[in-house]
Amino acid sequence: MAPSATGEPVNPREAWKTLPPPTIYPVKEAKFEKYLPPQLDSRERALAQPDGQAAIVIDNGSSTVRAGWSFETQPRLAIPPIMAKYRDRKAGKTFSFAGNDCYADTTARSHIRNAFEAGTGIASNWDVVEHVLDHVFIKLGINGVEGGIDMPVVMTEAVANLPYSRKTMNEVLFECYNAPSVAYGIDSLFSYRHNKGKTGLVVSSSYSATHLIPVYDSKALLSQAIRLNWGGWHAAEYLQKLIKLKYYTGFPGKLTASQAENMVRDFCYVSADYNEEVAKFLDWTGLEDRERIVQYPYTEEVVVQKTEEELARIAERKKESGRRLQEQAAKMRLERLMKKEEELEYYKDVQRRITDQTKKETKRILDDAEVKDEAALERLIKELEKSIKKARTKDLGGEQEEEQEAPDFSLLEVPDDQLDEAGLKQKRQQRLLKSNHDARARAKAEKEAEKARIAEEARLDEERRINDLEGWLEEKRQARLAKLVQIKERDRLKADLGNRKSLANQIRMKNIASLASDSPTGAAGGRKRRRGGDDDDFGADDADWGIYRNVAIGANKGDSDDEDGEGGEEDLEASVRALEADLLEYDKGFDYDQTLDAQNDWSKSLLHAFRYGPRPFDPGSPAETHRLHLNVERIRVPEVLFQPTAIAGIDQAGIVEIAGDILTQRLPSLAGLSTADDFLRDVFLTGGNTLFENFDERLRRGLTPLLQAGAPLVIRRAEDAVLDAWKGAAGWAGTDEAKRARVSKEEWLEKGGDYIKEHDLGNAFA
Repeated sequence: MAPSATGEPVNPREAWKTLPPPTIYPVKEAKFEKYLPPQLDSRERALAQPDGQAAIVIDNGSSTVRAGWSFETQPRLAIPPIMAKYRDRKAGKTFSFAGNDCYADTTARSHIRNAFEAGTGIASNWDVVEHVLDHVFIKLGINGVEGGIDMPVVMTEAVANLPYSRKTMNEVLFECYNAPSVAYGIDSLFSYRHNKGKTGLVVSSSYSATHLIPVYDSKALLSQAIRLNWGGWHAAEYLQKLIKLKYYTGFPGKLTASQAENMVRDFCYVSADYNEEVAKFLDWTGLEDRERIVQYPYTEEVVVQKTEEELARIAERKKESGRRLQEQAAKMRLERLMKKEEELEYYKDVQRRITDQTKKETKRILDDAEVKDEAALERLIKELEKSIKKARTKDLGGEQEEEQEAPDFSLLEVPDDQLDEAGLKQKRQQRLLKSNHDARARAKAEKEAEKARIAEEARLDEERRINDLEGWLEEKRQARLAKLVQIKERDRLKADLGNRKSLANQIRMKNIASLASDSPTGAAGGRKRRRGGDDDDFGADDADWGIYRNVAIGANKGDSDDEDGEGGEEDLEASVRALEADLLEYDKGFDYDQTLDAQNDWSKSLLHAFRYGPRPFDPGSPAETHRLHLNVERIRVPEVLFQPTAIAGIDQAGIVEIAGDILTQRLPSLAGLSTADDFLRDVFLTGGNTLFENFDERLRRGLTPLLQAGAPLVIRRAEDAVLDAWKGAAGWAGTDEAKRARVSKEEWLEKGGDYIKEHDLGNAFA
């Protein structure tokens, strides 16, 4: 039960914790079930039937071909009209598969071809048709001389089947299989006959199309039949498109046509009131009951779980290793300190030894110590003393004291002509030291000034808030809106850079090409290279380096001084959150739902509910990333039959409008019919696409306003919407009418391939 059923509304961010575990449906796909051996006993049973009563019945559907004997109640074979053929070079053999056997071999799957043109009931690949018929006759145990058959054939076909298709099928049956006779009939009319229909409106929605055929006194009025070009194949293709749009960033699983067909069959249903239901379908309340989750195969990363004892031993080993490293580091520091103290003692001894010595002796002592002069010796001693003091302070854990004594810059005031070479060199060193000293001082002063400025701004801001709260709040609101505009502009720029055809990306690629060129021009090159060599002056101007910010993907123009642009993004988000914190505290009209965090909150995102349902999504979980969440698609896909133009863009009327036009306009205008009410008393539904839940109820609700008050509308379903076409053909095959409708091979040879015998359940000659 949904959490809201208890009475009080619950925040979806917390409500999902009270939901039961989701029901996961594994993805279904066409696969090889088992090997079906030839049924040799069936021919013997056929020969035992009375003369003319046994016939081969084939429901030649674009989704499934069903075949069996006319004296049986169920078809013996049901296979898809597909084949696969490939050459195995290693084995030196050619393999051919038909029907479900195509899924038995991995290589065969990639060579599958269909006998019918996609989305139609028109056979277009006759090589596949022949292989499928070979498979059917072999499995039925009919394998006569040179593959011929000696039984009549009754075959279903679509409404208004093309004469060329029927002609080619006759050639295949008569020339390839030497069939004695063939009779054709419309599949939906066979289903209507099997369900004891006499007068009514047959609504047949199958794999390739939807037909509405009025039948009067067991005879089809084909001149008033209307076709809607939408069936199960189109629904599956439409679902595939919807899922690709839904998971536009890319779904790791591969959605095939057979998977989509199974999803449509298992999860879709017709909504009793589509407009009302679709408006509330993604509401958080009850969404867990309305959605269906389909799990695709995935590879789970195996994580070895360790016991608490193992974790404790690992932690202890880490601590021990850390202690050893610390001891080694302390030992090394002590050794370095002792070495420095020895060096300090040595150089101090040198300093004592050169006291009161001649210049020559002093030079000799300094050369032995590898020191240039007395000044260098003194600097070396000071550096060692400072380093030793710093090391001792660090080991004791105290803070390092800043250098108290001011640097000596006395030589900077002395003219150069009064200094010897050593003095000039020391003066240059003091000049560099003074530059560094002044730079540090300026940086420190600027830092202090910045702190003071921030403190002053905070003080002034607090004063404005106290003295003029409304004005202060308005300033915060406007500043927040400006920052949000900058964020949108940044996101738009990122999206443009992701599109290779966008102007922003074209400019970026032009800049990259210019930078890579031997003679860059424009923004990247600044000024052209000099004629005399390869050197140019790019970089002399600070503005030249802005080109790299334009090249960097996602750089935030004008938002940050950082070259990588990352700082600007963080500053924008932080600035908005700081402004929103003030508004939340002092603005009574501003609440959490208006904040940036709330807009990015999954529990308030309609897109999250659409793609991932009422639970949080973990992008790091392979199981969750390989799941399809079907919600709105469950009613959107079947709704195309009722609203083809509005939903799928098909320039045709819906099934309700077509049925209403036939029942209220076309049939009453025909002469010789008793009354149109006879058709209303039997609106018959057949075909696999009519098995959607609420299909009959939705058709009744749609037709009722179009009919007169008190019209005797009766809508009924076929006993078996999928198999009744074959059953009806099997029941009709042994009748006198079927025998009269058969075209023998002799008649076909005499009267041509277009010859057809008309009957009540078949197509008319055209």
